[in-house]
Amino acid sequence: MKNNSKNKNLIKQYLHKIFYEDNPDDYDFTLGETTNSIVVNRSTSYNQDVQSNLTLENEILETANTSNDKVFQSINVNLEYIKVRFNSMINSDIKIREFTLNARNKQYQAFLVYIDGMTNQDLMNNYILNPLMLKNTANSFDGNQNRILSEVKTNNITVRKVKKFDIVEYISNCLLPQNTIKEFSKFDDIANGINSGNCALFIDTIDIAFDIEVKGFQQRSLGNPNNEIIIRGSQVGFTENLRTNTSLIRRYINNENLVIESVEVGKISKTSCAICYLKNVANRDLVAEVRYRINNLSIDYLISSGQLEQLIQDADSPSLPQMIATERPDRTSSLLFDGRVAIIVNGSPYVLVVPAVFSDFIASPEDFNLRHQYSNFMRTLRIVALGFSLLLPGIYMAITNFHQELIPTELLYTIISARETVPFPVLFEILIMELSFELIREASIRVPSPIGSTIGIVGALILGQAAVDASIVSPILIIIVSFTAICSFSIPDFSLGFHFRIMRFIYILLGAMAGFLGIAAGICVHLIVLNNLKSFGVSYLGKSIFKHNRAGNGLILSPAYHRENRSEFLKVKRPKMQDDISMKWKYRQN
Repeated sequence: MKNNSKNKNLIKQYLHKIFYEDNPDDYDFTLGETTNSIVVNRSTSYNQDVQSNLTLENEILETANTSNDKVFQSINVNLEYIKVRFNSMINSDIKIREFTLNARNKQYQAFLVYIDGMTNQDLMNNYILNPLMLKNTANSFDGNQNRILSEVKTNNITVRKVKKFDIVEYISNCLLPQNTIKEFSKFDDIANGINSGNCALFIDTIDIAFDIEVKGFQQRSLGNPNNEIIIRGSQVGFTENLRTNTSLIRRYINNENLVIESVEVGKISKTSCAICYLKNVANRDLVAEVRYRINNLSIDYLISSGQLEQLIQDADSPSLPQMIATERPDRTSSLLFDGRVAIIVNGSPYVLVVPAVFSDFIASPEDFNLRHQYSNFMRTLRIVALGFSLLLPGIYMAITNFHQELIPTELLYTIISARETVPFPVLFEILIMELSFELIREASIRVPSPIGSTIGIVGALILGQAAVDASIVSPILIIIVSFTAICSFSIPDFSLGFHFRIMRFIYILLGAMAGFLGIAAGICVHLIVLNNLKSFGVSYLGKSIFKHNRAGNGLILSPAYHRENRSEFLKVKRPKMQDDISMKWKYRQN
């Protein structure tokens, strides 16, 4: 007994020695095998000193990063401040160019700060450093001339209004030919400009700095939209650059009433966003609500429009999309003409448009490019496909378990004979197939594009046929799952398709538990959730869903010459969109 207890204690000590540390503050750190081995013994007091120093250093850095200090007149103080704030000693892409500035035969010490890779070097060399450093007629003339603001001759008497020489105004208006120049007196504004791709010019004896736009970073060129492909229509999509996206909208909306407000989101990232709307059309309360939600986000960073969508949407619980996310400038412009508000996030090729109703997500951007007969036919197909993709597996589950009398006798015998050799219940069988298809879809998206189609062929054909031959699933179930997948692909909006993919499993479980009664109860709850959901104060189902309107908010799209009014639920300033008789060449008025 004693030997056993000793052995147990030895094992416990051995395991404790391997997996536990007695005192994490006391340990020896020894550098590698060298002739002069260096051993650092950390004690508790040493750790406390180090911790206090780290805390003090973090406080200093936090103060430097969030301070609102003003620019100093001393060039040396400004230089040291910039070096500390941008960590120029360890940041390899922070460049500081010190030089001597010539102005009216006087020399001033100055320096430029910029981020390598985000600026255009030719612009800085030719339009900033060249005019400031090299002597020319603009900066080397002698004299104490004052600038003449105006000159008026009255009764042979010349009255001149002059202004004394100002070095700041002289540099900005005479020496710097760059297009966009701003003057800032606070380091926070200067740091924001440098981080966005501009360069900052500091001059000795001047307590302001010049923010000069010299952006030159690489960006993706205009290309075709990837997820909203249409046949007859524009083939240009948004990019990741904010100004490129706003210019694309400007090309479609040739009107001075288009307002593009700039706002920054994120305490650290300071991501540039833009709120776009037509001033003479959009509801003022809607614009104020969008502006209020974006300005009251207390987050450190913002990367994409998808993240912003989750932060400003009305309800978090439903998985339904509550904003239109589009990569097409023509669709965005059409929605802006209807009175909506668009939100652009720098770095994201998807633009958010609010508010949104349910019928917006079953409408395709090509509906307005086709005749209304074609568009309504395609919309009808999408609605039918939407119902099949949501309810077909659940209906099959309910019929096979509870309502066999609804199936014709010959079809019932076919289903029974097909399932005769399958060892699993219907619920387990259909869940296996649905999960397998979701895995195949996810794998085909994540793998490289050259082999994505291969995974679909292998998963759908080879594995499906092998499962039928092995009597793991029945052939009728393969047909149902495949048809459901085809119907789900016809949903134009990606987020809405995700919602129905999730809800499909819920309806399968409801059909397995209570048959048609469970499915009916699920549909009632689903409709109640849809009816109570709002998008920026607008009912999600939309009260005018069966009315004709230009933005496609109704299930039926009217002809182009009958789209006189804008959407009623938007309560826009300009309800009429076109005259009652728009084709005046055909229908003359007396």
